[in-house]
Amino acid sequence: MDLDVIKKLIKKYESGHMDFVNAAMTAERYYRNETDVLFQKKKEDEDGNPLRNADNRIPRNFHGLIVNQKASYAFTAPPIFDVGNTAANKTVAECLGDEYAKNCMELCINASNASIAWVHYWQGDEGFEWAVVDSKQIIPVWSKKLKKTLVGVLRVYNEIDETDSASYTVYEYWSETECQAFKRINELDTLEFYNMFSDSADNSDTSEYKHNLGRVPFIPFMNNNIGTNDLKNIKHLIDVYDKVYSGFINDLDDIQELIFILSGYGGTELSDFLKDLKKYKTIKVDGDEENAGVSTLSIEIPIEARKTILEATRKAIFEQGQGFDPQPESFGNQSGEALKFMYSLLEMKVGLMQTEFQLGFAELVRAICKYKGIECKTIIQTWTRTCIKNDTEQAQICKDSVGIVSKRTILKNHPLVEDADKELEYLKQEEEEQEKKFDPYNGNVPPKQEDVE
Repeated sequence: MDLDVIKKLIKKYESGHMDFVNAAMTAERYYRNETDVLFQKKKEDEDGNPLRNADNRIPRNFHGLIVNQKASYAFTAPPIFDVGNTAANKTVAECLGDEYAKNCMELCINASNASIAWVHYWQGDEGFEWAVVDSKQIIPVWSKKLKKTLVGVLRVYNEIDETDSASYTVYEYWSETECQAFKRINELDTLEFYNMFSDSADNSDTSEYKHNLGRVPFIPFMNNNIGTNDLKNIKHLIDVYDKVYSGFINDLDDIQELIFILSGYGGTELSDFLKDLKKYKTIKVDGDEENAGVSTLSIEIPIEARKTILEATRKAIFEQGQGFDPQPESFGNQSGEALKFMYSLLEMKVGLMQTEFQLGFAELVRAICKYKGIECKTIIQTWTRTCIKNDTEQAQICKDSVGIVSKRTILKNHPLVEDADKELEYLKQEEEEQEKKFDPYNGNVPPKQEDVE
């Protein structure tokens, strides 16, 4: 791809991408509990003096809480993949690596904040490698077909030159066959090829990299079916809660200072009044005034009204955000069905995300199988939710299912079993040990019933 073509591509997509980046940065800021209340300008009068003394700004991290609930609920136990045989399943698990669970959490958080998360895979020194990419760096180029496919990916990020500490922008354009790198120092007119890759043939630097993966090595993970982030529905509610709560704390601070009402004060400046009161514990009043004196005024705060607003706003945040409100009074000795109802909104949101994520994980597993030469037709994904549940009730269901469903299915749903395949291996080993222990050909026979008694 020559410079003119890549310049047109950047000009076409980069402007719209900035809106996406700004929305993602706002959601990430709220995820870090840096809400708008921290950056609001302090109210002042015409002369620039503050209208009130107290200026508390107290954010509440509702967005971070709800996103972490979602990630923990869906990925504390990450999905397990079955491609048809045990050996292939082990190979896939090895390629996913030790950071698989962590990457799943990162994918969920990125998608929740940016509306989409991205995985990049490549052939590295250790074989098949993959990683989660910052969503703000990715500009996808989709096909115009009814069933849209990924035609290319423009990855954009900033770098600093080690020689002169100058900042420049790097553009990587990935297609089905190669990656081309470009560098821009200032304006788009300064775009040039960037020799960031090494040619293995002659060890020279080049701007092109042939990957031979057969498709664009980036996989999208959409947050939901409409492509929105999780902050959009609750941002204004969080802002209202922060404003009311911070204002309530400011009122408590302000009313601790009594308001003095002066009648017939003998001084000329209010500063003299405060100085005399602080130093001498007395003030001077004019004796010829009938109503001369000093009184104080205290303010009563409408606590019940603000309490009602905060409670209603909190409830609306968890309803709109489809989260689980961890109120202590919501817990108790409840049955499994009652506990499931408490997670109903969170389950709906995670279900929408799971539908989109299943497509991404299927593409990732197929890429691994293709790289390893494994035949992969149907991929069975097993997702496990992590929540408060009645394990005794679940174990009883598994016990009552013996003889009705397969042992493997029972083990998958048993609360004490994390990996059904490993548990089957353990059971098989125990059976073999029991057979060896009571092998009649070795003189070992199981004890008679009367001997046991």
